[in-house]
Amino acid sequence: MRTNVRRNVAAALVSALAVTALAACGTSSSGDDPKEQPSGGSTDASAPLDPKTKVTLSIDCMPPAAKAAELKEWKEDVAEFNKTYPNVTIDGRSTPGQCLEPPRFTAMLKAKSQPDVFYTYFTDLQQVLDNDGAEDISAYVTPASVPALGDIDKNVLDVLRKDGKLYGLPTSNYTMGLLINRKLFRAAGLDPDSPPRSWDEVRAAAKKIAALGNGTAGFGEYSVENTGGWHYTATMYGLGGDIVGADGKAAFNNATGRQIVDNLRAMRWDDDSMGRTQLLKWGDLQKQMASDKLGMFLAAPDDITYMVQQLGAKYENFGMGPIPGGASTLAGGNGYVIKKGSSPDKVKAAVAWLNFKTLAVGKGQFRYDRSKADGLPVGLPQPAFFTGASRTEDDRLKAASATMPVANFKSFLDNPVPGKAEPPKAQEVYKVLDKVMSGVLTNKDADPAQLLGDAEKAVNQVLGNQ
Repeated sequence: MRTNVRRNVAAALVSALAVTALAACGTSSSGDDPKEQPSGGSTDASAPLDPKTKVTLSIDCMPPAAKAAELKEWKEDVAEFNKTYPNVTIDGRSTPGQCLEPPRFTAMLKAKSQPDVFYTYFTDLQQVLDNDGAEDISAYVTPASVPALGDIDKNVLDVLRKDGKLYGLPTSNYTMGLLINRKLFRAAGLDPDSPPRSWDEVRAAAKKIAALGNGTAGFGEYSVENTGGWHYTATMYGLGGDIVGADGKAAFNNATGRQIVDNLRAMRWDDDSMGRTQLLKWGDLQKQMASDKLGMFLAAPDDITYMVQQLGAKYENFGMGPIPGGASTLAGGNGYVIKKGSSPDKVKAAVAWLNFKTLAVGKGQFRYDRSKADGLPVGLPQPAFFTGASRTEDDRLKAASATMPVANFKSFLDNPVPGKAEPPKAQEVYKVLDKVMSGVLTNKDADPAQLLGDAEKAVNQVLGNQ
């Protein structure tokens, strides 16, 4: 997910780097130079950026030096962008803490020290607005400035709206599904092209995989550092339930919530198909899966990239199906927001850059031929926020340069599940729900009713209902 959970994980994977100046490719650290202040732009917000406009944009989350291929592509994109807008200086910043660690992100907002264009997860928007940190860009985002605007999934774009106002543009999105180890599926006599679609099927498949022995678990689950609550939420959504109801109160202490706990208890203690090691967090299940010790777990497609790039696994060993139950699936993503108080020229320049880098089919992040040549993965089913003609063309370009077996995701792609946003105060709620997950997975005699009852009370306190 692109929540604070992943923000913490990503921070652990990226070494702290000093701010990097890239003047040679159009990046600069001289954003406060009076000679580079906004000038020459149109006063019409709906008009695209005038190529003659001179302006400097500070932007965080530029790839760090440790990600050589991604940084190379960033530099190339800046150079290409400057062919059209030669007077726009992209001041790229790669300080990880600005976009990856919750305490620093919050401190940045409170100090009003965010760059002109700053990275947020979908769940961050309210925090940004609470700190008066985002510019309303509604008037600036038009088909003239973002040609693919009509083909961006409304559900994705609306995550960055509040009270009818648009505050940012998306760069990626994800929905969760069931990630499988195809190698273990075949070894257990299961069809990797037909991943389980219900929790009864998951349980049956998990038993067969665990029966392979040698320390192999059929299904894995998180239960600490907010990841357990995150997955409890995803499972609840798949079954058509909710964590917080329309009345703003906890909504999981019911038959559906009990079904989740009972199923986990059965797999963990009756079937012994979840392994003996518990209290797992993000990164632990990926290690098990990459080493062929785990058959299934709930995940987003980019977990596969992590396993291949960081853990030495092979793309062809993995596949995905829709989340069991298929009623809805936890969805998230990230985007960029423009700092409150930015001049019209800066907003126009930001929209022009984000359109080129993250929203134009066949350009920027969608240059699949380049990604393939640079050794980056091509073929994951997400991000996928295009519809219509833009999606058709994007799918064509992706398939032409795919570096992984796209067919492995056929079940996931052919059975789309509606995305559903995370609950309010998600991280605080997840922390409470961790206790439900850890309780049932570490204590054979745990009382599901007590676990859910205690969690309901605690979540209602978090939500201000008690």
